[in-house]
Amino acid sequence: MDKPSAPSCERNREPILEVLRERFADRRDVLEIGSGTGQHAVHFAQALPTLRWQCSDRAENLPGIRLWLDEARLPNTPPPIELDVGGAWPTHRYDAVFSANTLHIMAWSEVEQWFDHLGRATIDDAIVAIYGPFNYGGRYTSDSNAEFDVWLQARGAHMRIRDAEAVDALAEVAGFDLVDDIAMPANNRLRVWQRRR
Repeated sequence: MDKPSAPSCERNREPILEVLRERFADRRDVLEIGSGTGQHAVHFAQALPTLRWQCSDRAENLPGIRLWLDEARLPNTPPPIELDVGGAWPTHRYDAVFSANTLHIMAWSEVEQWFDHLGRATIDDAIVAIYGPFNYGGRYTSDSNAEFDVWLQARGAHMRIRDAEAVDALAEVAGFDLVDDIAMPANNRLRVWQRRR
């Protein structure tokens, strides 16, 4: 099996890392939800060696993630764990959570479950950083995002770019306050929430 590769990971990893260097500076234990290929995990764990970077994804994606982790042989990347947001979550509690390009490929009910589980998966004061496209006020932020949303919905009726306000409402109920909303390349955002003490 060849290592899976997502070109978008190569393009967006440095801008994301720049934010994580600041936001995760005092963190030690990160859960990445939906690690995909594993490329982000290797890049971020190598650049941020004081972080323990725990990959997770659905079972079918774990072999590809293992290929990236096994090749990198980093001391701060334990074996990936299976995590389907609608199923069992790890009992370990983390002080940071990262996810990239996941909310728009899940059904909305899964996004709700994602945030519902956050309180049990994190400690007080935890930081959550989510990268991807978002709509604001029910509107697309660019023509390319509008085209991307059409493409998503052609792939699956449950997929779509999420409204930032609706996601913020879920985070609020889960005990997290929005602390940053950063413009990123290709009309994406990196949105950061912090858990209330």
